[in-house]
Amino acid sequence: MPYEVIKANLVKKIDDIRLNKEVAGITEVRDESDREGLSVVIELNKDANATGILTYLFKKTDLQISYNFNMVAIHNQRPVHVSLRDGLEAFLDFRKEVVLKRSAYELAKAQARQHIVEGLIRMLSILDEVVATIRASKNRKDATQNLITAFAFTQQQAEAIVTLQLYRLTNTDVTQLEQEFADLKAKIDRLQLILDDEATLNAVISDEIKAIVKDYATPRLSVIEAEVENLVIDNSVMISEENVAVLISRNGYFKRSSLRSHQASGNENGLAEDDVVVLESTLNTTQHLYMFTNKGNVIYRAVHELPEMRWKDSGEHFSQQLSNWSSDEVILKVIVVDDLAGQGTFVLATNDGYIKQTALSDLQPSRTYKKKTIVAMKLKTAASYIVDIDYVTTSIDVDVLLLSHDSFALRYSLDEVPVVGARTSGVRSMDLKGEDEVVRALLIRDKKQQVAITAMNGAFKYMPVKEITPSSRARKGVAIFTQKKTVAYHVATATLFDDQVKALSILTNRYQLQELQLSDYHGSQRVGNGQYVVDIEKNGTPWMIKPLTLTTTNA
Repeated sequence: MPYEVIKANLVKKIDDIRLNKEVAGITEVRDESDREGLSVVIELNKDANATGILTYLFKKTDLQISYNFNMVAIHNQRPVHVSLRDGLEAFLDFRKEVVLKRSAYELAKAQARQHIVEGLIRMLSILDEVVATIRASKNRKDATQNLITAFAFTQQQAEAIVTLQLYRLTNTDVTQLEQEFADLKAKIDRLQLILDDEATLNAVISDEIKAIVKDYATPRLSVIEAEVENLVIDNSVMISEENVAVLISRNGYFKRSSLRSHQASGNENGLAEDDVVVLESTLNTTQHLYMFTNKGNVIYRAVHELPEMRWKDSGEHFSQQLSNWSSDEVILKVIVVDDLAGQGTFVLATNDGYIKQTALSDLQPSRTYKKKTIVAMKLKTAASYIVDIDYVTTSIDVDVLLLSHDSFALRYSLDEVPVVGARTSGVRSMDLKGEDEVVRALLIRDKKQQVAITAMNGAFKYMPVKEITPSSRARKGVAIFTQKKTVAYHVATATLFDDQVKALSILTNRYQLQELQLSDYHGSQRVGNGQYVVDIEKNGTPWMIKPLTLTTTNA
């Protein structure tokens, strides 16, 4: 248990993680501490990832904490913020100063004693003359001066001799004095070496620190390491892997529900009448969603991060989480990705004739992805917007099919579209004349596919994609409707489908849905005008068209 961590709070935090299902696999948390020691038990499921769960707890609880120390100290007579290295160097400089001053003091003291001992040794060799001189003197001061004059003693030596008590003369041995003199000389030499030689000084400091460690040693409770382990949470331990029903709407509502709630709700999904489903599918909680908007932004969410609620509820709106969500921003396309480390690319096209590919690796979720959208494509003007987004794992044998408002179609290989970064506008996709703009940008993955097109006047037709001859990027394209003097044919929307599709649905701008059985209509040529299928006066102009399948997929 880290220092100062309260055990009860730690156990409660871990139990809260279990109750909130932040980590999959924890079944129970118990405090089994007793007089024998501290013990917190975390029970796991049979198949739980114990290492991953422990790593998560290290990151999210006080099982592992950091301690901050403000290293402000008075150094060289001023307060400074020092690093550990600076602090150690300052300590060593201080130890050097202490040892040098101590050595200088002890050297002066030893030299003074050596001088006295030298005088005492010479005194013993002329003891009788010294005693006679002292007896003939008037007083202590006179005796000191007489010894200096008669025998050339120094002031210090003479004073030491005069103050020597008589009983000391009875047991004073010249051999002892000579030994003391030799010891003092050795000490003086050692102290002089400390003062003169840096290496000797450092050795003394090292020996003294080692002696302190030996005398006051206690086992270290922490471990100093060259590198701190970087704890990376394995997302798999945070996710309870299960299949859930997911719904993303055009107006920006999103949610996930249990399959049981989805099945029990019938056709009621909680959306408003003026909202449209962009994605309604059964997904796994380990999958990832990239939700692209008309503003060139993308919202990333892992499936398990979507708010869980009843299927009949409307869900949560992105404006509640994203600080830069615009009131006129809508979700155009949702791409489901199984692995964020995949090698695929997103293909994005705008209404003003720009297109690009951006690698999945360039649109990885940032640190603030839950608070802000990610820029997927830089738009040229305020009037520019995204018309289509798709995802490919390879550009081989994939063609781009562009349809413009003025009824032109251009087809070319996706290899002509460069892979560039996220915050770029891409390259020219189509040569647009006047007020013309791109309506749809579809990817042909199978040359046997067919394209269904609706016009603003309610006309509908479908034809094989081979009717549109492959060309090159940034061309004008070929006409796909025959314009009449009294009737103008402008492309409203289009979609691709294969032989397995038997019906299509058309949604108008008044939210009227109309189903078309393909068996009721004949395929058309490129310049054919098809048949009128939508009463635009009554139901509105065609807005979206998509294949009808048993389950609703990406719009």
